[in-house]
Amino acid sequence: MTEQLDPDRAEHSVEAEAALAALSARYETDRLRWQLAVSAGGVGSFDWDLRTGRLDWDDQLLEVFGVTREQFGGTIEAFDALVHPDDRARVQAALDAAIESVAMYVAEYRVLRGDGSLRWVKARGQALAGPDGRAVRLLGAAYDTTGERDAEARVDRVLETMPGAFFLLDDEWRFAYVNTAAQKMLGVPRDDVLGGVLWELFPALSGSVFDEQYRAAAADGEPRAFEAYYPAPLDRWFEVRAWPGPDGLSVYFDDVSARHAAQDEARAARELAEASSRRLSLLADVGNDLSSTLETEEAVRRLARHLVPTFGTWCLVTMSEDHRQLRDIAAWHQDPERRETVTSYASLRIDALAPESYLFRALRTGEPVTVEDATSAISQVLTGAARDVLRELAPRTAYAVPMRARGRTVGAITLFLDEDSPDLAPDDLTLLVQLADRAGMALDNARLYQGQRAIAAGLQRSLLAAPAEPDDLHVVARYVAAAEAAQVGGDWYDAFVQPSGDTVVAIGDVMGHDTPAAAAMSQVRTLLRGIAHTSGGTPAEVLRALDSATSALHIDAMATAVLMRLEQSDEQRRRGTTTLRWTNAGHPPAVLVAADDAVSLLESRPYELVLGLDPATPRTDHVIEVARGSTVVLYTDGLIERRGEGLLAGIDRLLSTVREVLPRARAAARGDSLLDLDLLVDLLLERLTPGGEPDDDVALLAVHLAPQA
Repeated sequence: MTEQLDPDRAEHSVEAEAALAALSARYETDRLRWQLAVSAGGVGSFDWDLRTGRLDWDDQLLEVFGVTREQFGGTIEAFDALVHPDDRARVQAALDAAIESVAMYVAEYRVLRGDGSLRWVKARGQALAGPDGRAVRLLGAAYDTTGERDAEARVDRVLETMPGAFFLLDDEWRFAYVNTAAQKMLGVPRDDVLGGVLWELFPALSGSVFDEQYRAAAADGEPRAFEAYYPAPLDRWFEVRAWPGPDGLSVYFDDVSARHAAQDEARAARELAEASSRRLSLLADVGNDLSSTLETEEAVRRLARHLVPTFGTWCLVTMSEDHRQLRDIAAWHQDPERRETVTSYASLRIDALAPESYLFRALRTGEPVTVEDATSAISQVLTGAARDVLRELAPRTAYAVPMRARGRTVGAITLFLDEDSPDLAPDDLTLLVQLADRAGMALDNARLYQGQRAIAAGLQRSLLAAPAEPDDLHVVARYVAAAEAAQVGGDWYDAFVQPSGDTVVAIGDVMGHDTPAAAAMSQVRTLLRGIAHTSGGTPAEVLRALDSATSALHIDAMATAVLMRLEQSDEQRRRGTTTLRWTNAGHPPAVLVAADDAVSLLESRPYELVLGLDPATPRTDHVIEVARGSTVVLYTDGLIERRGEGLLAGIDRLLSTVREVLPRARAAARGDSLLDLDLLVDLLLERLTPGGEPDDDVALLAVHLAPQA
């Protein structure tokens, strides 16, 4: 019997088949578009038909897995066979979850390629539902992430080996990475931390500085650096640096509890010392101030302000100059309105005091002198206007404490107390004596330093003979000793005439200070002069011969130098020009001031080695013809160098300064000269060495080519 087909069922079957066909056509279209997109980025695609079990891979994905189309079976089992055994269960679970919930599929796993190599692959796909809502197909893409994994592994190794602690928080404040140092410092196993929420694992962070800074960094994208304390069980101070980034918040931290403990101990000790005797700390403060400068006036000025009002109402500090002449060099009063009166008294009292006065007695005996009823007692040994000023100040008690150093008295501190101030206790007087002795040593050191510095500068100048000055040239030279070293330096200059009639000028700097540098400077300068005179060579030839001579004579010295010869033919004399021929051995370039006031550098390129390194190094002559009325300025680096500043900045400052002072030097010129060269040099030194005391020695040589008849 033939079975009759239910018309309703037949109609539904046709509709289902039509729907599936339409869905399949849409899937094919979507898959084609998707494959075209991902293949452009080197990404392979896959299409798994869950109804038939057929797994299709494109050529790119076959290449990622290292198999041919013939080798790949086109089934999920063939795919499983290529996945590393340790990763199969995890990948299958991700696939099952995506199919079950018709959702996204994401997995990263290792594959065993056909050539036996191991690679990392990252896959992402989407399960697609059929008419009944169940998944019928899984479309996706995969790409090789081995390179990314290697880079991450390198980063991990760096983070693991670094001594500092580090962790990474994702956008949900979960620990995404924790290095070994951080694990130890936090005292929690890494596995217990990873994936956990920061605020839940460390509840004491909520509302703390950590909370505020972390959230602020995440909110505005700006890094934060701070120190904060985390209570027990950590009970530590941490120095933290937090950087927000695309992967979350990177946090570097270090345990600084020991430093804070040391600071706390120091603070407690300091507070205890201050509580027991605030004046005892003054001894160290005064010592630091007095030892921080070798300028006598400044040292004494600081001392006077330390003593008032700690010890008395006002004070004077007296210094003995050359052990004969006394001079009050510092005065201070606690009342600003009376400081001018104290200064007036200081200007009068030395000449007005009688020889038997308290001050002279303290200086003679080297022992402190206490003057009670000071206004009356001191008035009796004062004359003239000083007595009236003292009565206006009206001290009740005075202490004259000698300042001693190296077995002799170099000055005295006179401390005055008014009616409202109690007399000094014995301990206070002892401390005042100690302070006076420290001040005496500082004053004596300053005086010795200034004397040695004057001797050193004088010796340096004695080694530098006055430069020769032909009739048609004006030559000015200056030497200024460094402010911070009482030593002879290696800066030098010279000017002389060769037998040919050409004038040679030179400037240089032997590296080093003190006696060896001075000796080497003298030898180098003398050799250069002798070679230039006897050989008549060009500047380059002279420096080559000088290099050879210092090497042969075992003169152990390295030096920079600029050597220049001023040449003039009869024709040039008629035209009013002169040739400058020079060579430069690692020295700052000379400055040319043209007759029309254009200021430029006499560059020497290629740059050449300093003297004393290689006797065979080539030397080059550079030549330029200039109009008469031009000026050349040669200098050593002490004129332009500043701490923390590049040499080019110093050279630019020199050029600007020359341009600034040139009009004034032109205006001051007299007679046939077009330029007051002495004024030009002095103005340069004044502007470029503030206070006249540069950080390094300065030699300066200027040559003005006067117009010729």
